[in-house]
Amino acid sequence: MEPVNVGIVGCGTISDAYLSNADQFDQYRITTCADIDRDRAEAKADEYDVAAADVPELLADPAIDIVVNLTPPTVHAEVCTQVLEAGKHVYTEKPFATTVEDAEAILETAVERDLLVGSAPDTFLGAGLQTCRSVLDEGRIGRPVGATAVWTSPGHERWHPNPDLYYREGGGPLFDMGPYYVTALVFLLGPARRVAGSVGRAADERTITSEPRHGETIDVEVPTHEAGVVDFESGAIANVLTSFDVQDSTLPSPAFELYGTEGTLCLTDPNEFDGTVEVSGHDTDGWEAVPHTHEYTGGRGAGVADMALAIRTGWDQRTSGELAGHVLEVLAGIRSSSAESEYVTLEPDCERPAALPPEFPDRGPDSTGE
Repeated sequence: MEPVNVGIVGCGTISDAYLSNADQFDQYRITTCADIDRDRAEAKADEYDVAAADVPELLADPAIDIVVNLTPPTVHAEVCTQVLEAGKHVYTEKPFATTVEDAEAILETAVERDLLVGSAPDTFLGAGLQTCRSVLDEGRIGRPVGATAVWTSPGHERWHPNPDLYYREGGGPLFDMGPYYVTALVFLLGPARRVAGSVGRAADERTITSEPRHGETIDVEVPTHEAGVVDFESGAIANVLTSFDVQDSTLPSPAFELYGTEGTLCLTDPNEFDGTVEVSGHDTDGWEAVPHTHEYTGGRGAGVADMALAIRTGWDQRTSGELAGHVLEVLAGIRSSSAESEYVTLEPDCERPAALPPEFPDRGPDSTGE
């Protein structure tokens, strides 16, 4: 198929993951990058041999079909709306937005303008979690009963050069790392119907120990230790824990498992496209490694290829705005439950994403993905 032209808005650290990986995909090509800091856009453009532009210039370019939004979370909704109003499809980094209301407004605008919206994480398109889905769909662990998802750390200020955004609106461990786990769980188990949660934070300030801002203090505006229980429409129940307040632990991080009536599935790290899949059940002698059923083990950008296929063919988009909106609803519901001391009932507007064909993203122009 004819590749879709892509422009990037936001030339921070995460842009390298998209720009360096784009040559793995035949479905699209990155032509332009833009940033509110023109010098930063030009430096990134020179590094990756693409054009540099101001943001309004990129949005006005009729040759660009998709804009990848890599701005800070606090402006995700604003930039997504600007892209849609400019008549372009938009794919954004996680979290989809900082509020459920903003997410709903984005989706409404997309429908009004007959445009597609997509969102990271796209890691569930990789061989690791697609193989987990194959194991589940084959019935190897029976009916799913529950899951455990744990990600803990002492905080991003220990390694990130500018960790401020992780402690501001749109940040916190649940909004930062939670999208990987909850997206994977919805892909495996289907949509959630209600959530409960309890959240808190260990300190109102953090001291940066990474360079170049070693010793500088930053304010903490969001929870930093967040625990939730997610009830799925399928009947499964997941425990989710994310934290920036765990200094050390004997438990692995991540710890990600799915429990069924006939066995247990050890899930891969949802922040990776690869990983070892293992099953333990009535018919195994302990843990048994499962060979990958799918091919893609690359990096970021699979979700953009997913969107490009949906634009050019009859492909069923997996990394849809509806999925991302539901994931945000789960995450926000955990925090809301803590504040209100009650369960939060959800009304999901998405379905369980379809499994991928094993050869994704290497598909011909006549493929439908159905």
